[in-house]
Amino acid sequence: MTNANLYALLEAHFPADLTAACLETPDGAVWTYADIEAESARYASLLAERGVAPGDRVAVQVEKSPRALILYLACLRAGAVYLPLNPAYPERELEYFLGDAAPRLVVARPESLNGLSGPCERHGAGEPLTLGAHADGTLVEASRAMPNRFDTVERRSDDLAALLYTSGTTGQPKGAMLTHANLFSNAQVLHAAWGFHEGDVLLHMLPIFHTHGLFVACHTSLLNGSPMIFCPRFDAAEACRLLPRATVFMGVPTFYVRLLREAGFGEKQCAGVRLFVSGSAPLLEQTFEEFRERTGHTILERYGMTECGMSTSNPLDGERRAGTVGLPLPGVDLRTTGDGGAPAGPGEVGEIELRGPNVFSGYWRMPEKTAEEFTDDGYFRSGDLGRIGEDGYVAIVGRGKDLVITGGLNVYPKEVELLIDKLDGVAESAVVGLPHPDFGEQVTAAVVREPEATEPSEQSVIDALKRDLAGYKVPKQVFFVDLLPRNSMGKVQKSVLREQLARQRTREPGSPPTPRAATAPDP
Repeated sequence: MTNANLYALLEAHFPADLTAACLETPDGAVWTYADIEAESARYASLLAERGVAPGDRVAVQVEKSPRALILYLACLRAGAVYLPLNPAYPERELEYFLGDAAPRLVVARPESLNGLSGPCERHGAGEPLTLGAHADGTLVEASRAMPNRFDTVERRSDDLAALLYTSGTTGQPKGAMLTHANLFSNAQVLHAAWGFHEGDVLLHMLPIFHTHGLFVACHTSLLNGSPMIFCPRFDAAEACRLLPRATVFMGVPTFYVRLLREAGFGEKQCAGVRLFVSGSAPLLEQTFEEFRERTGHTILERYGMTECGMSTSNPLDGERRAGTVGLPLPGVDLRTTGDGGAPAGPGEVGEIELRGPNVFSGYWRMPEKTAEEFTDDGYFRSGDLGRIGEDGYVAIVGRGKDLVITGGLNVYPKEVELLIDKLDGVAESAVVGLPHPDFGEQVTAAVVREPEATEPSEQSVIDALKRDLAGYKVPKQVFFVDLLPRNSMGKVQKSVLREQLARQRTREPGSPPTPRAATAPDP
């Protein structure tokens, strides 16, 4: 029987010449595929020595580095369940994850060790290992004495490979259980759909604690046996320097916005790139068009989520349509449903439901929640609202929980945002619902103006929208902010924005705006 362990399946596609480059850092350091095999063997041996058995969780909260990716591969080889954690999570949030996932081992940054020892002991994880961004830490030190060969543990296709926690915008975060088959099937589909071939080089600037950077980017490259230029983080100037050496670039919309702000960025830097991919948050049509004008390249937007990996994509060959996330990927069944689960018609808004080999097996230790999120015929209720056109292209309208219900009428924020974004002087916008004593919720907009722009004003935004929208959809208040709060993957955190705007709402609707700003750290 073929070993269904994801590492074994990826390894089968490594280049015949293992001295070929796998990872290259911006400073010129190179890890070959032989290096990856040997180092992951040492780490896997150390995990086994530390008592990690197949099915045990290994929680990892470290900075991005080649060794961090190798640790992920080592967890797969050892049959462990990999649990990546955002380095930005404070101790309070870590306490929750450790208590819920009950990892057998924790690997953290050296500077986090003092704060982790207590939580690890309380939750049975033992003494943590450490891994720094510069080859420092007890993981590296202890692994030096380990053998550089390791027999990859046999796994079934439905065994868990990874446990990723959702963002937790409502209630506590939920652990999405992803199997070896979930991850490998999605990698195969994307590898084919996006035309990976010999000679491809991926410029990797995404974080690796998330589906986009860890699974989509790394798996497709490893499956292709090709190199990645592996950067610790996104930097627009560094991207301009490195893009001429790449053929593929994957990013969140913020990456593309910042590239367009770089003086001199254009066709020259992008001449050798065959594919730009965007995801994890909606790409503004304005960014889509400006990027095409500046570079000659049309960004390929796709749709995915933690629970399902990637489910749709604009075509590699064919129309990449602004404002849509393309067509369902091969093997993925996608439908939209309205109230009571009735099918939504072409062009009608409904909840997106998904079924396919990419769909996760359920939420960790939450059987009731898992049952609630799946239909009787096996579709996962995504919570995303979308519409499917007559030609099958999918457009995302928003999250179901972001729906604004005002006076008993539904308002889809995306519809309002698209109109605001078209106004002169507007860089981007976000629409949320704030409590209202009469209507339940009032439609409220946060607007980021273009640099140095003083228009539009609150009243001009409202007047413009009144021409195109029913009255109940028009924002009752417009706040002008410096930045929209985003998570590490560039998604607007509407729950955070609601809290910020609620604190600023010191005036009655219709009175002059208070000139304050809702700001957030860079993603």
